[in-house]
Amino acid sequence: MHPVKDKWSIKRSMVCYGAILALFFCAWSVPRTSGNAISLSGEWQFQTDPADQGIKEKWFLKTLADTIHLPGSMAQHLKGDDITLKTRWTGSIYDSSWFYNPHMAKYRRPGNLKIPFWLTPAKHYTGAAWYKKEIIIPADWNNKRIVLFLERVHTESHVWLDSTEVGLQNSLVAPHQFDLGDKISAGKHTITLCIDNRVKDINVGPDSHSITDHTQGNWNGVIGKMELRAGPVAWLDDVQIYPDLRHKLARVYVMVKNEKGELTGKLTLHATAFNTKKTQSTVLISKTVVVKNGLSEVTMVLPLGEKMQTWDEFSPALYKLTATLTVNGVSDIRQVNFGMHEFKADGKQFTINGKPVFLRGTVNNCEFPLTGYPPATEAAWDRIFKICRAHGLNHMRFHSWCPPEAAFDAADKAGFYLHVEGPSWANHGIGLGLGKPIDQYIYDETNRMAKWYGNHPSFCMMAYGNEPSGKQVEYLTKFVDYWKTKDSRRLYTGAAVGGSWPVIPNNQYMARAGARGLAWGKRPETNTDYSSQIAKFNVPFVAHEMGQYCAFPDFKEISKYTGVYRARNFELFQEDLKDHGMADEAEKFLTSSGKLQALCYKHEIEKAMRTPGYSGFQLLSLNDYPGQGTALVGVLNAFWDSKGYITSKAFSRFCNATVPLIRTDKFVYQNKEALKAEVELFNYSRPMTAALTWKITNQQHKIIRQGVLAKKRYVMGNCQQSREIGISLLQVRSPQKLNLEISVPNTPYVNDWDFWVYPDTLPKIKNDVYYTTLLDDKAKQVLADGGKVFLNASGKVIKGKEIIQSFTPVFWNTSWFKMRPPHTLGFVCDPRHPIFNAFPTSAYSELQWWDILFNAQVMHLEDFPLTFRPIVQPIDTWFMNRRLALLFEAKVGRGSIVVSSADLSPETDNNRPAAKQLYYSIIKYMASPGFKPAAEISLNTIEDIFKTGSKEVFVSYTNGTPDELKPKNNKKQ
Repeated sequence: MHPVKDKWSIKRSMVCYGAILALFFCAWSVPRTSGNAISLSGEWQFQTDPADQGIKEKWFLKTLADTIHLPGSMAQHLKGDDITLKTRWTGSIYDSSWFYNPHMAKYRRPGNLKIPFWLTPAKHYTGAAWYKKEIIIPADWNNKRIVLFLERVHTESHVWLDSTEVGLQNSLVAPHQFDLGDKISAGKHTITLCIDNRVKDINVGPDSHSITDHTQGNWNGVIGKMELRAGPVAWLDDVQIYPDLRHKLARVYVMVKNEKGELTGKLTLHATAFNTKKTQSTVLISKTVVVKNGLSEVTMVLPLGEKMQTWDEFSPALYKLTATLTVNGVSDIRQVNFGMHEFKADGKQFTINGKPVFLRGTVNNCEFPLTGYPPATEAAWDRIFKICRAHGLNHMRFHSWCPPEAAFDAADKAGFYLHVEGPSWANHGIGLGLGKPIDQYIYDETNRMAKWYGNHPSFCMMAYGNEPSGKQVEYLTKFVDYWKTKDSRRLYTGAAVGGSWPVIPNNQYMARAGARGLAWGKRPETNTDYSSQIAKFNVPFVAHEMGQYCAFPDFKEISKYTGVYRARNFELFQEDLKDHGMADEAEKFLTSSGKLQALCYKHEIEKAMRTPGYSGFQLLSLNDYPGQGTALVGVLNAFWDSKGYITSKAFSRFCNATVPLIRTDKFVYQNKEALKAEVELFNYSRPMTAALTWKITNQQHKIIRQGVLAKKRYVMGNCQQSREIGISLLQVRSPQKLNLEISVPNTPYVNDWDFWVYPDTLPKIKNDVYYTTLLDDKAKQVLADGGKVFLNASGKVIKGKEIIQSFTPVFWNTSWFKMRPPHTLGFVCDPRHPIFNAFPTSAYSELQWWDILFNAQVMHLEDFPLTFRPIVQPIDTWFMNRRLALLFEAKVGRGSIVVSSADLSPETDNNRPAAKQLYYSIIKYMASPGFKPAAEISLNTIEDIFKTGSKEVFVSYTNGTPDELKPKNNKKQ
């Protein structure tokens, strides 16, 4: 397809792929007066057609066997097939162990079917389904043009009026509209719909969020407005508004259509600001319109004047344009909301109306577990955007799907920037540029998106979709050129992609991985950034699917699934946890893993914010993703509700329009050192002059030191240096956790970091503990004699050797990635245990644990009693729920033992101050009268950890792998 410079020529060239095309894609204002629209909501006749006999047998002429309520879906009304092992899902499954693993057999039985891959619908159906309703055409609709309006259909609609076939449409992004003409007689008629949700010739990709069972589900039905609409035979078919801020005007392009030959009419325009404190109305402008051959394309200039109000995230001023076409005394009126805005790329930086903007976003994966389809009401979307705002976000990406218009309306009013995609993840069985129907369908769908939603100021960015395969560079280069030429109101990128995908050279911005993640293979710090990873790009860079840090399932969430879906995946994980003897620990696992997840998000977001030339990020995601094996990557659940371990207020301390940042070498010190932190400000709210304040407090919230930094002017941008804070730690004589907080006075902007300080020199402990790295004969004799043994088993573990732990938690999930490490989600411990008396800790992973946990082995306690609890217990992936230990104590015969799979020893030097301090605390505890382990474990059971491998291991039973695990092909495509 070749770009065409003239907008209207391009519009004329648009085609809708399919065997039969609807006559027109018209767009009338909503709502109209009741006399011009008839709602079709209510009861419809209904019947499934799994054998495709309906057209052959002319079901549009017969009474259907069942009934259903529309708008809605089949699954919502329990229509379709029961879920079985043979259900043909829409979506990839890379870990098929559930189908074959003997341990999973009980979850495969009828009546107890519990699927781990995604949420389980009450019913499932892919195929043709028929819907039929009697309508009454009013007498005053004679000689009016009548249109059937179906706001969102999934996926293909075939329409009959009485016995006459009207047409067929296939769109996942826009309303299906059918022109019924102006010859329908008054009285009774029937409308028949045949809706088909199968993947047929047009294959957008089985994992596309527009259709996949991983997220919303491949539903069958109609949602949103369903109406018959009557209007003049000369009408306003399209109104597109192009803001021109420099000249304080809007260029309005109007397409007028007519079914009655040549005519002359009058077109008037005026606009009014409607959501601001400043009232404003433009002058009324008019133009004579001559329509020949059924079509007239009109351009008009609407002055906004000196009082023009602009739209952005801080002041989302909106105008309502009223366009009126009058022909022979009959008027067609169209109202369109728009905002005066310009979202641009200036080098590596985004701007909104000439001001720098940094995108703080989340990915919307179309997860709506109560309905199984997206809401078509503004209130539902307003709730989502308010929650995002409360967490400091200003941006949302729609992954391989386009939301209904209500989402755009809500985003306009919230001042939220949207990256919207065509309905395709053209991968896993399909690709781009291969001569398949998908090639044209992408153009058709994105053209429909621009027509229906292009006036919304929130619609700032667009891509074809997600991570394609095929001849993607050639195809997407042409795609980007086409849209850059056609519509300047937003920025375009070929696709949102991972870091191994080829670069589309003419992208106006990059939505790409490769500059994300935490380099915590080394000691955590805040000096490094992503500069080297983005250096080769000369356009704004937005991190693709940042984060993906998992938390343990919240089993309290199960009761929330009262709609179309049931959380059978959560039920399976919960039951399996119980089978492994840890049901009582579920809440601790959730909280502790969640705290680590939030810590990782904080540090990755801050790393992005301190990177020069970085333009934004898109989290994957703020809320959980219920599919692809169950990816619990959100600090919120799939319902956008809190899981309880971090509040929006706490999250927005490190994710906001303005965020104080620090650069420091480390977070763990000895008291002979000085704590040093260079302060800077990330500022995308407004230019300000401020003297930042700081304070250091201890765990009792007592202020240790505080101060005020020099007053400075901060413009819009990041990496704005303030000054260094440096304080001696000599006064800290006991192990302590400190907190550094930096605030912007008289604003809500504040951020903080925890630090740990340990004594440089530790007192000698008189003790009778035998330290060893092997369960040697001497250790066995000490235990037999009633003595004490500390076993440093680092590097010696066999039972659990396959379980890989790093400081960061599971990425996405271990099922989708076939048990790619890491496999753990942090740990739980009891900070009140006396073993920690000289090592202050919380019940979960914090940064002082890094040099203890990083690459430390874990011990698999599969042969220990189910009631046994270690002192430090790593949390296993919820697909395995193995009982693990990093540190445990036990009574062995007459003696007592502490076993550590982390490297803790008397030789630990000052380069590992936390490990040194923990070892000291352990030995101090073991030397005390309080060292009396309650649980008795046989020596053979402990010794077997270092002799025999795990009996329970992961087997995927599947050869296929997701893209990230496939061998990299470096050949240019």
